[in-house]
Amino acid sequence: MKRYVNILFLALAIVVAACSSEEKKHAEGGTTYTCPMHPQIVQNEPGTCPICFMDLVPVSQSGKENGELMLSESQIALGNIKTKRVKLGSVGSNAILTGKLVLDETQTDVISSRAAGRIEKLYLKESGQTIKKGQPLYELYSEELLTLQREYLLALAQNWELGKENPRFASFLEAAKKKLLLYGLTEGQIRSLARSDQVSSRITFVAPVSGVVTEVAAAEGQYVAEGGVLYRLGKLGKIWVEAELYPQEVGDIKEGDPIKIAVEGFGQEPVAAKVTFISPEFRAGSQVAVLRAELPNPNDQFLPGMQANVILPSDKGSSLTLPTDAVIRDGKGAHVWVQSGKNTFKAQMVTLGEESADNVAILSGLKENDKVIVSGAYLLYSEFVLKKGADPMAGHQH
Repeated sequence: MKRYVNILFLALAIVVAACSSEEKKHAEGGTTYTCPMHPQIVQNEPGTCPICFMDLVPVSQSGKENGELMLSESQIALGNIKTKRVKLGSVGSNAILTGKLVLDETQTDVISSRAAGRIEKLYLKESGQTIKKGQPLYELYSEELLTLQREYLLALAQNWELGKENPRFASFLEAAKKKLLLYGLTEGQIRSLARSDQVSSRITFVAPVSGVVTEVAAAEGQYVAEGGVLYRLGKLGKIWVEAELYPQEVGDIKEGDPIKIAVEGFGQEPVAAKVTFISPEFRAGSQVAVLRAELPNPNDQFLPGMQANVILPSDKGSSLTLPTDAVIRDGKGAHVWVQSGKNTFKAQMVTLGEESADNVAILSGLKENDKVIVSGAYLLYSEFVLKKGADPMAGHQH
């Protein structure tokens, strides 16, 4: 009987020693394996999960430090885990304003009636048409012009008959000619008048400059006074772009700042320009100020009235930036996952700055060239909570 008792005590001692050795072995790490997705699967040797067939991960490698987690190659591939080095850059919160092309008012010409009379014919009756210098614009009947033509023909006849004997008749002729030139007749029209020796009741006036008709201000049969506006012309070598600024935008831009302009309907890259004017007051009855820029238009391809986008670049300076999806936010603050070793990642608290739809500035918590998870950050967060049952930011100073 005593012999059997001794054998029993010996067996118990062996079992206790084996258990103590196993516990010590587990405490030292490296021998217990678990499934990252199914933590209830635990075994003492490498293998695959019987549920999802993922490689089992050593428990000791699943994160020794607080907030740290190690993933297998298959986990990284299945979770689409991607990292990116933190770099200095702009958040890219460019403001885009809707603008419109308008004529450069400093390049606008007004064509007015050279004498009082009745408009017999308009050669251009629609705005938007291009005219060249010397092109006929309108015909005018004017009693005043008839009188000036008769004076010229009389001075011409007197000079022909008496000019050799009295040189002053040549000066009379020259004065009569200058009057006709001042009233808008051309040298050719005056020579034709001298050849025909007949006054014309309808004088054709030509364009003094080239441009685009922006307004037709008269009609055929209309009586006009001397100086009455008939046409307005614009030049398209340069064109203005005007956009509206709201109060919160006015302080972010000033005259001379570079901007980019994209004209709708043209697939080319936005054209670089500079702000030339910002109205010092809001438009009457509104809370908007006018921004203006000059747009080069060498081929006259841009026309007044076209819509354009005015792109105001961000002037907030450079800072460390990350894609918005890389940041995990909760009631305690914000954190990202930084790669701390091979396939090993650690939660790191960060302070956020300016933010756009795509990027966010990092004010503290990271340094340049840190490798941060930019795709799959929320999966990593869920994995940590599932595996360790704790907040990865526990113990961090928020």
